[in-house]
Amino acid sequence: MRFVFYTHSLVSDWNHGNAHFLRGVMRDLVARGHEAVALEPEDGWSRTNLLETQGPAAIERFSDDFPELTSRTYGPDFDHEAALDGADVVVVHEWTEPALVKAIGDIRRKGGDFLLLFHDTHHRAVSDERAIAEMALADYDGVLAFGETLRQRYLGRGWGRQVVTWHEAADDRLFRPPEADQSQAEKTADLVWIGNWGDGERTEELRRFLIEPVKALGISGDVHGVRYPEPALVALTDAGLAFRGWIANADVPQAFARHRVTVHVPRRPYVEALPGIPTIRPFEAMACGIPLISAPWDDAEGLFRTGTDYLVARDGGEMRTQLRRVLNDPDLAASLAASGLETIRARHTCRHRVDELLQTVDALRQHADAPKEAAQ
Repeated sequence: MRFVFYTHSLVSDWNHGNAHFLRGVMRDLVARGHEAVALEPEDGWSRTNLLETQGPAAIERFSDDFPELTSRTYGPDFDHEAALDGADVVVVHEWTEPALVKAIGDIRRKGGDFLLLFHDTHHRAVSDERAIAEMALADYDGVLAFGETLRQRYLGRGWGRQVVTWHEAADDRLFRPPEADQSQAEKTADLVWIGNWGDGERTEELRRFLIEPVKALGISGDVHGVRYPEPALVALTDAGLAFRGWIANADVPQAFARHRVTVHVPRRPYVEALPGIPTIRPFEAMACGIPLISAPWDDAEGLFRTGTDYLVARDGGEMRTQLRRVLNDPDLAASLAASGLETIRARHTCRHRVDELLQTVDALRQHADAPKEAAQ
């Protein structure tokens, strides 16, 4: 089959975690013999910021890191109808401009011979409901929501037709434990945090679950990410954390391998309004076999084995305790790493998600309406 993915960007992962997941999904589709191509706006904010902050080399390395992947850019004069000719499945991400979301739906309604899916991997359905409510999804065959609570939000609001849960997952072709010789190499620091500042959505949480515990314990650590304001950089330095800036997602497994533990600090909307959605970083960390300690979130769908695959810290004091336990108990650290990896490999790789996608495609095809006649 021929799959076309409209994504904010496949080439750039600057402040754009959805690129991680789609790269893994597309790699697996290609490995199975399908054709997969991404279409992304030529002036998208992720691509633009990556160019401005890291230079052309950061864009150019995409083809070296992922030689099997294809992404085309589009501008105002791009012929979307021609690009979709011959497609079997078209997946449109929710960061796509609303006018284009509608235009693709129009192509489908006027005879486009493809299954059309809307893909939501963000919290705008609760934090900016109007933005999603105004999307023209009537001509979409289905919605892929990256958590059950998000699926229920779509169903409750009457957005789209069939709505299915499609969690993110780890690309275990990339995210895997280090080789035996590398795993024995000297660690460069105790803790690594990989994540962006979060637009005020977890400022207090990062202070409580990352900065203050590290400072109190006097451990060493590195921080990778973007959009850190000056006060945050000062706080990191004061805690003894080294700020390393942007990191290409292809380099993240090596970063995990150089450290002894990592933490997960979810953004507030996922804790308060969309429980059960961990976002992609815990999947990737566990796939790399690094012990993980998380700030509180509700694993409402039972994706993991809490306390076995990862530890939870309910407050800053517990984070200090859990970090001390993992760093001082090699057996505990090894058990967490092995258990988390076991769960990822059993349930949460991009291969699992491609299986689910193909099942969804088959099910929706059986129930899809015949192509609608052109608008009156």
